[in-house]
Amino acid sequence: MKKSAALYLSAREASAELAISPATLYAYVSRGLIRSEPSSDSRSHRYRAEDVRGLKERRAPSPEPRGMKSFDADLPVMDSSISTITEDGPIYRGVNCIDLAETDTLEHAATLLWDVTGVDPFASDNCPHVSDEMRAVADAARHAAPIDRTIAVLALAASADPRAYTRAADGRAMVGGRILRLVIATMLNRPSSAAPLHLKIAKAWAPDNKHAADLIRRALVLLADHELNASAFTVRCAASTGLNLYDAMIAGLVALKGPRHGGAGVLAAQLVKTLVDGDVAPVIRERVALGERFAGFGHGVYKHGDPRAHALLEALTRAGAAPKLTKEIPERIAEATGEFVNIDYALAVLVHTLGLPPGNELVLFAMARTVGWIAHASEQLRHGGLIRPRARYIGPAPGRSPAAGRS
Repeated sequence: MKKSAALYLSAREASAELAISPATLYAYVSRGLIRSEPSSDSRSHRYRAEDVRGLKERRAPSPEPRGMKSFDADLPVMDSSISTITEDGPIYRGVNCIDLAETDTLEHAATLLWDVTGVDPFASDNCPHVSDEMRAVADAARHAAPIDRTIAVLALAASADPRAYTRAADGRAMVGGRILRLVIATMLNRPSSAAPLHLKIAKAWAPDNKHAADLIRRALVLLADHELNASAFTVRCAASTGLNLYDAMIAGLVALKGPRHGGAGVLAAQLVKTLVDGDVAPVIRERVALGERFAGFGHGVYKHGDPRAHALLEALTRAGAAPKLTKEIPERIAEATGEFVNIDYALAVLVHTLGLPPGNELVLFAMARTVGWIAHASEQLRHGGLIRPRARYIGPAPGRSPAAGRS
């Protein structure tokens, strides 16, 4: 009995040891950071003490400065009811997005992530308010990059929407519906409408491809949210200052443009273009020998491959995409590098299969992720707290004048 007590902790003990909520404890368990098993009464679980204490040590600040470090992707920094990441795929408020993508739409994923029950954000009469200034900006930027054009239009959108600053949960959901329609219409250079979003995109991009609408629908649902990635955290920081939802979306779009986030899809598209013709084996071998990385492979969270990528590549295979792209290349790169396919590569294959210009990977990503950003901004506004982290100072010790020691 004593040995068992030393090996395991109850949920209350484990939460207290780490100074976290039970929900965060369960998130650690779902990621494999803490092992758990049913207790003897089968009504509760017990948690491995060595895992809890090992995690506690990892979270403790280092006694010696080691330079600038990024966040540990395995350690949550805040509580959220929106989504979490598991090896089986992202979970949207208790629903696995892989399953959701089989039949549902981005609109349905949005109502789930926004936790909407009392209103319909995608009612036919809930279209965005578009001012003359917004139309003028959109027209002047018709040939600009879609994300840049959308940022410019969003900067004027709150002024055109009399309910942009509503504090009611249902009101924010209705604003979210208008924002999503505005973002997609602006990126497509089309007027907004109440048409299903995946059909609107497919009609604009690949009207003659009978599989386009379903493939785009799947991709949109799979990409709708991914917990606290860089852009979602940026949106939450911006929203915590009290911004309206329109302005918070600008923060997300700017963060998404970075090559280490949404911009990785463009690099994956270049890889697809390089490998689609000819023998892939010597190209992969040469790149591995040179120590080059493969865009669209490897992930900071998924150690055994991105379930979203597998789901989309399987759908592409069924739709007639080249097996070389959906199967051979991912398998060969995994064998050569030990890194598995992620959603950026799958998006690049989708864009190539539909015959779209390179760069549409990022556009589709932004369209879908707007849903998650609205969810995170709304949750942050509801909580009302200002996100203000602290830095661990590693600069010169205080006490000396800048001129001290000079002659």
